[in-house]
Amino acid sequence: MNKLIVAASCALALVTGSVQAKDWKEIRIAFDVPYEPFEYKTPDGELTGFEVELAEAMCAELNAECEFVIQAWDGMIPGLLARKFDAIMSSMSITPERAERVLFSEPYYNTPGGWFARTDFSADVTDMSQMEGLTVGVQRGTTMDTYVTNEMSGVVTVKRYTTADDMVLDLEGQRLDVVFVDYPVGEQTILSKEGFKEVGEPVKLGEGVGVAMRQRDRDLAGKINAALRKLKNDGTYDAIMTKYFSYDIKM
Repeated sequence: MNKLIVAASCALALVTGSVQAKDWKEIRIAFDVPYEPFEYKTPDGELTGFEVELAEAMCAELNAECEFVIQAWDGMIPGLLARKFDAIMSSMSITPERAERVLFSEPYYNTPGGWFARTDFSADVTDMSQMEGLTVGVQRGTTMDTYVTNEMSGVVTVKRYTTADDMVLDLEGQRLDVVFVDYPVGEQTILSKEGFKEVGEPVKLGEGVGVAMRQRDRDLAGKINAALRKLKNDGTYDAIMTKYFSYDIKM
């Protein structure tokens, strides 16, 4: 009899726990900082940026208390799977390889990759004979990294960076010839400085950017998709987007 009572209590606890998990009144969201204009800190240390503001609006729509976690890019998916946070909202492009490990929301923006270099750079980035022997900077684990690896292996030297800021510093220090980075990041962090220019044409990559979650958290994905749709439909998304971009990135 006691065994039955214990079993019934355990079953009830499991059911109760699963119900509470689906409420999602507390959500931990990870960002890779700095990645301006998507997520970065102001001089007084405040976390802000397009995705940060969009996450704040999404959490308000979900009536959820959200904790924002700063996580280096190369630890994003491992951290998610280890339950250090519940979602990644940090410009993670949707790819088939990532979709095998995480569950993506519907895409909420798409921007191309852009090539940026010093003003004395003269090579055609599409001509491998001109690119031969040059050093290209990319952020590790991004779709830009994948593109350069697949298209230019054996022609250029690829230097991979944990943060976009470190990559820009090496471009300024002439330790890189050219970088391939998310276009708005290059626009904000490189073109805003003297002595640099955009080279070549932007390259559209992937299926867009989505919020990444654990595969089992389909209830959370449903809530996030509904909230993002609402923000797009009621004008909130556009109001946030126009603060950071002069062009439409919405999907």
